[in-house]
Amino acid sequence: MFSKIREDIAAVQARDPAATSFLEILLLYPGLHAIWRHRIANWLYRHKMTFLARWYSQRTRIRTGIEIHPGAQIGRRVFIDHGAGVVIGETAVIGDDVTMYQGVTLGGTGKQTGKRHPTIGNGVFIGSGAKLLGNFAVGSGAKIAAGAVVLDEVPENATAVGVPARIVRIAGRPTGDEHFDHRYIPDPVAQALCRMEVKIRALQEQLEAKGDGGA
Repeated sequence: MFSKIREDIAAVQARDPAATSFLEILLLYPGLHAIWRHRIANWLYRHKMTFLARWYSQRTRIRTGIEIHPGAQIGRRVFIDHGAGVVIGETAVIGDDVTMYQGVTLGGTGKQTGKRHPTIGNGVFIGSGAKLLGNFAVGSGAKIAAGAVVLDEVPENATAVGVPARIVRIAGRPTGDEHFDHRYIPDPVAQALCRMEVKIRALQEQLEAKGDGGA
C-alpha cells in the first residue's frame, strides 16, 4: 500500500508543474485522496460488503467532489487533476498511467446490465469535461480532447475531438478529419456577427439608394 502511495505521488510530481512538494501532494490533492479511498471501497466491494463499499464511496464523493463507483477497476499511477465533477461508473476499467481532468464522465448510455462503461488503456489522456459513454475501449496512448463526447472505440495513440467525437490523428498523423480538431472549429458567435454585419451593410446601401433617388 505504501509503495503505491509513493508511486502515486511521484506520478503527480512528474505530470503536474504546479506540484511543489511531497507534503503538498500528500495533503492537498483530492484526486489522489479519491483514488486511495477507492482502493478501500473496491476491496469492500469485491468481498461482498457492497452496502459498506457504497457508503464509503459516497463519503469520498462528499469529501473530494469525485464520484467513483466501488466496482470500478483502476490501475496504478492514475492521476485525477483538480477532479471536481469526475464520475466513474461501476464497470469502468482504467489502465495504468492515465491522466484525467475535472468534469470527466466514464458513464453508461442507458439501463443496460453487465459491462456498460468504457475500458481505458494505459497512458490515456482525458481532457476536462470529456464524456465517454458506453461499453467500448480507448486504446493505450490515446488522447481525448476537452469537452469531447466519445461514444465509440478509440484506437491506440489516436486523438479524438468534438461532439460526437471524431478521430483526427493516429500516432500524430492526420486522418483527414482535421476540420473537427478544436483548433480549426470556427467560432459560431463570430460567424453570426459577420452575417449580421453583411445584412446591415446591405440594408444601409438600400436606404442610401432610396435617399439618393428621392433627392
